[in-house]
Amino acid sequence: MEKILIFILVLLCLNTVECKKYSRFAKSAKYSAINCRKHSAVLTDFGGRGDGKTSNTAAFRAAIANLSKAAADGGALLIVPPGKWLTGSFNLISQFTLYLHNEAVLLASQDEADYPLIDPLPSYGRGRDAVGKRFASLIFGTNLTDVVVTGGNATIDGQGDIWWKKFRGNQLKNTRPYLFEIMYSNQVQISNLTMINSPSWNVHPVYCKDVIIEGLTIIAPVDSPNTDGINPDSCTNTRIRDSYVVSGDDCIAVKSGWDEYGIKFGMPTQHLSIKRFTCISPDSAVIALGSEMSGGIQDVRAEDITAINSQSGIRIKTGPGRGAYVKDIYVKGFKMYTMQYAFWMTGSYGSHPDEGYDPKALPIIQNINYRDIVGKNVTIAGDLAGIQGDPFTGICISNMTLDLASKSKILSDKPKKQPWNCTDIAGTSSRVSPQPCDLLADKQPGKSLDCAFPADTLPIDNVQLKTCKANV
Repeated sequence: MEKILIFILVLLCLNTVECKKYSRFAKSAKYSAINCRKHSAVLTDFGGRGDGKTSNTAAFRAAIANLSKAAADGGALLIVPPGKWLTGSFNLISQFTLYLHNEAVLLASQDEADYPLIDPLPSYGRGRDAVGKRFASLIFGTNLTDVVVTGGNATIDGQGDIWWKKFRGNQLKNTRPYLFEIMYSNQVQISNLTMINSPSWNVHPVYCKDVIIEGLTIIAPVDSPNTDGINPDSCTNTRIRDSYVVSGDDCIAVKSGWDEYGIKFGMPTQHLSIKRFTCISPDSAVIALGSEMSGGIQDVRAEDITAINSQSGIRIKTGPGRGAYVKDIYVKGFKMYTMQYAFWMTGSYGSHPDEGYDPKALPIIQNINYRDIVGKNVTIAGDLAGIQGDPFTGICISNMTLDLASKSKILSDKPKKQPWNCTDIAGTSSRVSPQPCDLLADKQPGKSLDCAFPADTLPIDNVQLKTCKANV
């Protein structure tokens, strides 16, 4: 029946300029979004060519500029149809959805000229790769409301190898582009996409609120530099769901600014919910808190997390000069397979933006809760090092069983590492194996303690997505 309908539409269109408009509605795909849109267009309407060679930067910019007129009238949807679409950086708009067809591949340009230079983030004071400016991200936006980037698990290929070579060779004067960055915005959604080979970070919402990130597959070579998966940065009310990351750096890196710049800017990441997340990162963390955390990190809730062949499960990275706090952290339901560290806290992390930081700006690390943890082939249960004179307090670990790696897995020319190493911390434990260090001794032996996990629901968890239609 569908084929007959398409044939009739084609016949009706033979002698009319409306053919392109009608044929577009022959097929449709459903997707979930914060809001559906009243108006729509296809990238080819604006000269787009999906041959993998022609630059579509101008087509994206023209399409989005044209669709901005619909923002006040129900918003607009831009469809990227099947094909390979080479493009440089382009900016999003409010009340807008970018939908990538499941057979579409977005290819990031490898030409620096296709990425405008923008100022460093005010909470960082400089670029992260170099003291200069930053290349705008492939998909970028600022000061927006209600913006969605989604698709039928379409692929965004950052083609990052040329950027990695420049970074390793100290050839960059400005910070590499990310695949997705949105700033000072609210009601943000990025979902149901595959991202590969990002030049640096993949997904970076910064100074945002009400952010939904779900259904992402993010993959980069495990030796690629700084290819973090998802980096919520000075954001409030964020949820991360049902995603999978293979990375050369942290799979999720929670941030809020760098030393004196982050302290002055003073915008924390708070009310972050993470569920059903899987990570592979042999040299980094599944979930990292910091190291740039100078605006504060508070109320992070993570559950149903799986780590495979990763350096550490949860890592807190901070040090003198960072200031602010990491507090009210709750983790439960964590499965670990082949890990160097289950838990790692570092109070001596360096990496300062410049010499202007205050070494007396000491961070507060408190109320850290880990429960219901199982692990196999784990080398070190916990390496927890606070700061002398500024101990990390209120650490709680309960109902955790780790099977340690066999002796044959540890290099024979090095002394065997102890399963726990604890300095300048204070806390408690219950039903933990291997037995924790004395600083985490069971305060009520014989009694069963469960570390805290909030019973309430964050507002972002209550947001229900609508079922929308993209006529492709």
